[in-house]
Amino acid sequence: MPTAAVEHELRRRLGDDAVLPGTSAAYLHDATESRAIGGRADAVALPRDAEQVAATVAWCYQHDVAIIPRGGGTGFAGGAVPVEGGVVLSLERLRALRAFEPERWRMWVEAGVPTSRVARRARENGLLYPPDPGAAESSQIGGNIATNAGGPHSFKYGVTGAWVTGLEVVLAPGELVRIGGPVRKDVAGYDLGALMIGSEGTLGVVTAAWLRLIPAPEAELPVLAAYPDADSGGAALAAVLAAGLQPATLEFLDAGAVSAARATLPEGIPTTAGFVLIAEADGSRAEAERVRDELIEVLGDGALAVHAPATREATRALWRWRAGVSLAVTASRGGKVSEDIVVPSERLAEAVGATRAIGERHGLPACSWGHAGDGNLHATFMIDRDDPAELGRAEEAAQELFALAVALGGSVSGEHGIGLVKRGALAWQWPPAALAAHAAIKAALDPKGLLNPGKKLAR
Repeated sequence: MPTAAVEHELRRRLGDDAVLPGTSAAYLHDATESRAIGGRADAVALPRDAEQVAATVAWCYQHDVAIIPRGGGTGFAGGAVPVEGGVVLSLERLRALRAFEPERWRMWVEAGVPTSRVARRARENGLLYPPDPGAAESSQIGGNIATNAGGPHSFKYGVTGAWVTGLEVVLAPGELVRIGGPVRKDVAGYDLGALMIGSEGTLGVVTAAWLRLIPAPEAELPVLAAYPDADSGGAALAAVLAAGLQPATLEFLDAGAVSAARATLPEGIPTTAGFVLIAEADGSRAEAERVRDELIEVLGDGALAVHAPATREATRALWRWRAGVSLAVTASRGGKVSEDIVVPSERLAEAVGATRAIGERHGLPACSWGHAGDGNLHATFMIDRDDPAELGRAEEAAQELFALAVALGGSVSGEHGIGLVKRGALAWQWPPAALAAHAAIKAALDPKGLLNPGKKLAR
């Protein structure tokens, strides 16, 4: 169907203010823009509610027009990029908090609600919504669910899916259905909700979700430990796990990341440090202090320095610094290609070293940081973003990262998803029978292949 006709028909159904031209640049890329990943669209739909989402999907499915669901556009896998044309279906107007029941520890929110709003509302009422992916002010709950996003607190509390008890979702060819709800247990049928979580908009369009909450911890007490190299840092990580400690977070930075971000840490890091671990104890004041003291003892063995912030402001400053590592690494050369891979935690140091070696083979400086407790690396190659040759070498290096993750017994993605940039990488990780089941699920729920085409492909 001609682009003009798509836009015209959607305006008839949704209203002029709910449809933008397909040339609207802000909707043609996501956070992979620095990797020259962009697309084209026939139109951009901005539905006001779930019923308009369903109407849009129904019209597109009837007329064989691709549907590209979009949240905050903060993804790192190209999952919201309209690579084959079609309608970008933005959920940004679905921002209602339909129900908040703090006495029952739950919240019913629409897909366009920013992650930070959920977290703040919970905190204001003495509760905690633990998932904390990056860009919380601009990422949206629907996108978090679509990618099953994680963050630093995933080590103790799990990723987004662990906090979803029910979904409202539009299934092909445009049916609005509810799965689960404000319940804590439901094994009545196949876990359709789990299929939607992490499906990156390829099986359905999430319009709202029931989220469970828990009482907020009384205290959150971080500890930073610096080590001479990744091997000694990996040994410290193993010691934390062997001691039976469960901090809320267990983060790491390797030598390259430390070098890029060192100047902005208020307390400073020894100049000889080649690896940093950040752990945080939480719970009641007494419990958090006990775990913090044990972390100081365990992490101190072999450390160059151990620092435990003594004030709330110092704690916030530490986590602001950790949140800024990605920007600091990008600033070191103007651009980066970063992939999230996962390895068993005991092979973290090996993966850190191998990432650096891959960069050297491709003539690029490399570094890693991320979630040590989960074995989740943001393995990164720093580039001059204006140099196409460097970007090309970085993309080749990224392919080696996927092979590395599988060789070490891990996964090609821990929290960013497959999207566009990792198409086919799942075939390195799964056997043929599993790949066939993956394809069969897609065919069953999206027989025309119109829901986010080109994404989450197993081959």
